[in-house]
Amino acid sequence: MRMRRTLGSAAAGTLLLTALSATAPGAHAEGFGYDRLTAIQKRHVSGALAEALGPRAAARAVTGARPASAPPCGGRHGANVKVDQDCLTVTDQPLAGRGQAQNETWIAADPNDPRHLLASYNDYRRGDGTCGVTRSADGGRTWSDTTAPNGFVSGAAFGGKPREYFQSGGDTSVAWDSRGNAYLSCQEFKRGNAVSPDADQSSGFYVYRSTGNAGASFNFPGRPVAEHDDTAGAGNFLLDKQLMTVDAHARSPYRDRVYVTWTTFAADGTGYIYGAYSADYGEHFSAPVLISSDSALCAQPDGIPTPHGRCNNNQFSQPVTAPDGTLYVAWANYNVAETGSDNRFQVLVAASKDGGATFSAPVKAADYYELPDCDTYQGEGKDPGRACVPEKGTSTNSIFRATNYPNIAVDPADPKRVVVTTGSYLNRDSNEGSGCTPAGLTPADEGLGALYTGVKTGGCNNGVVLSSSTDGAATFTGTTTDVRKLPLVGSGAAQARTDQYWQGTVFNPRGELVTAYNDRQYGSDEATGFSDITVAATKDLTHFTTTRATSSSMPPPSQFNGQFYGDYIMLDATATTAYPAWSDTRAAALFLCPGTGTPGHPPALCTAAASNASVANDEQIFTTAVRLH
Repeated sequence: MRMRRTLGSAAAGTLLLTALSATAPGAHAEGFGYDRLTAIQKRHVSGALAEALGPRAAARAVTGARPASAPPCGGRHGANVKVDQDCLTVTDQPLAGRGQAQNETWIAADPNDPRHLLASYNDYRRGDGTCGVTRSADGGRTWSDTTAPNGFVSGAAFGGKPREYFQSGGDTSVAWDSRGNAYLSCQEFKRGNAVSPDADQSSGFYVYRSTGNAGASFNFPGRPVAEHDDTAGAGNFLLDKQLMTVDAHARSPYRDRVYVTWTTFAADGTGYIYGAYSADYGEHFSAPVLISSDSALCAQPDGIPTPHGRCNNNQFSQPVTAPDGTLYVAWANYNVAETGSDNRFQVLVAASKDGGATFSAPVKAADYYELPDCDTYQGEGKDPGRACVPEKGTSTNSIFRATNYPNIAVDPADPKRVVVTTGSYLNRDSNEGSGCTPAGLTPADEGLGALYTGVKTGGCNNGVVLSSSTDGAATFTGTTTDVRKLPLVGSGAAQARTDQYWQGTVFNPRGELVTAYNDRQYGSDEATGFSDITVAATKDLTHFTTTRATSSSMPPPSQFNGQFYGDYIMLDATATTAYPAWSDTRAAALFLCPGTGTPGHPPALCTAAASNASVANDEQIFTTAVRLH
């Protein structure tokens, strides 16, 4: 059978913003840059990389300036609290998003003191992406920014030199250990000579530790997890989409071990999942270990080599630990054989019983269906080669890249109770019976996107499905059950007709599963492309209590051409409270008014229209405290 070769809708926000198409001066072979990625790899590679280096990197200009006054630097929308504490940066209109946006959120609560919260995100306030981090000492009521000392790394990893100055970074996650230390994971990279005079395309993953001050400051320099020296600019290797977890279970044999997993994209077209661990509080990390090992679950690849087995097209890995010390890793796999017009993919899970040194063979946790190809349903040139969340009706404002990915969580009271959630365009409420039918994939030269009938007018809508295991991830309910019959996270007739996407899932200390997700069930969201945030909680994995977390709906993003809103969101939950963190677009972006800032005309601030929004908006990080019942 011929393997389906699409990779979903571009990866979860890695930031290898290198000009990956460039060749080193004097080099004889063409570099393995962004322009030389396969169609599969382009659909998987991180959002920040694609938006900064791909063909749509330049922001769309906005028009129709209107006078405005500067808003306060902090901010609230009802009970919604602004996390990043920067004042809105005034940028030139063609650079909307550069210097303003924050997106791709992660948040974690200190298990020893739930008042201590740490949030991280892609941060563009300096004009380029970096790893932003903000802390709260009062349960999320107030926040203060922390400066992570990223950008400079020490050691001999790069051409034998003592240091490397990275240009950009992102794809963050944060976590706490059992002794009150906080950790920040950050990807850092150089862009290459397609966008700067420097040919360097080096990259690496780094972990920073906050010792004794609950995230107020972090060690300098960061400790390397994986590094790639490409000071010559060959562009032949991509480290992408890393996430971190820390074993904060006091009785675990691997207590306080730090784990990071990621995807390695190679010049041969493969994308394997790797992991590494630190047994000394993030001071040193092990050599990388292959996680996405060979399995009969993966169809024989079509024309792509298998140096480490047939499961060679993967992305979106997430690690999590159980109270007995077991490490579980879930990821999306695209080695699925084509069968007629069916276009499903699968979520795989592997476990490590020895602290990340070795992993079990992959197990299928669930099938899932990717979001539809944006160019097909939102209009040619809207976002070619990417998936998005098309709104219903004639509006085509929702063009930001989006993908379905897995989350994995373990019950703190039962190490064998493992839950995976994943978005799926076909689900219990959206399938052939409701007027939504898979229709194969777009041709290879058009990006290999997923096609369906009924996307704009029929019964199609994305949902967050749930698959569970009671035997330590040996089997899942979704291993053999059709994804159309798996339970959905949330409840209600309005949800059954609308889109839910970008979920974050955790268990709280009482064993309650809590999920936050972008949601279009409120007001006219489904027709306008606006969105909200919902928090859903369940004790039995069947009956959910849902809470609308946003106080009002958020318009489609207009920054980065309206095409980059981040790639994921996350939440954390204490015994009593859930804290979702999301990128919020309710604030208007500010620009220099035309004709001002010149002799005799003092600078003045204006808002402006955007091609997909009445007012160009900013991306800011928000949270709220949702009481769990």
